[in-house]
Amino acid sequence: MSETSSQQPVDPISAVGVITSLNKAPNGFYVVAQTTDGSDADLWKDALFKSKVTRYLCFTREAGPDVVADMKLTDVKDVLPEGFTPVQETMDTKETAMRKRRLCVKIIPRAAAEAAVYDIQIVAKSKPHLVNYTCLGEINNMGIWYRTGDVVHHQTSQETSITAIPETLPNTASRRTTGRPDYEHQSSGNYTMTALDDVPFVISEKFSGKPKEIQQVNLMGITIKSLAEIEEEVERTLAPALPLTGPSLGMKNDDCSGLGKEILFCYNFSAERSITL
Repeated sequence: MSETSSQQPVDPISAVGVITSLNKAPNGFYVVAQTTDGSDADLWKDALFKSKVTRYLCFTREAGPDVVADMKLTDVKDVLPEGFTPVQETMDTKETAMRKRRLCVKIIPRAAAEAAVYDIQIVAKSKPHLVNYTCLGEINNMGIWYRTGDVVHHQTSQETSITAIPETLPNTASRRTTGRPDYEHQSSGNYTMTALDDVPFVISEKFSGKPKEIQQVNLMGITIKSLAEIEEEVERTLAPALPLTGPSLGMKNDDCSGLGKEILFCYNFSAERSITL
């Protein structure tokens, strides 16, 4: 039978099932074969017809991703409680697990569990109640009792190393920024100097000089010129058009009457305005 000690087991129950024979329990499963007073804990026995059919409750505490958080014992016709899974078949023969009654368990991830089932006991109806246990219900004049407890989450070695890294980083950074190497730690093996320690950061001279003037670049027939080159080329292009103005013909700035109808306009350089003829 299950542990009768008042001390809570170390590991929570991770799975619950029903089997047809005591010697057919899966590996790692414990069979609740007797009640707390030593009687047969068969959940199927029929006192009238002496049926040869037997059913025994079993469970395991092997570590896994899930744990049993709660248990319920309901009638077969009752609505399945939300979040619970029914134990409908036997683990060894896939037959009906119980008659008239239905065992339901609530399975949740171990990482998210705050409490879980740690032990299961079967007690004769006439016997006193168990301390620190909760009764699921009765079946065949026997009561199914279970004990719950808090789930302890163990910190893995990987999580421990991750949390320890930030504590060592400030010490390492302070050593690398000091002007003089720490020979005491270097000799003890706790600190190793690198080739970059105490090397000043200086920008290369080839990047610190003034930028050179932009040179003409011919890219796929397109010539790239500076602003000064563009202005100079514009002045050379517009220079031949200047003789059409009044001063180039020996006239006053505002005198355009002698040019006839062939000249449409002349430019007044002093007033900077156009005069229409």
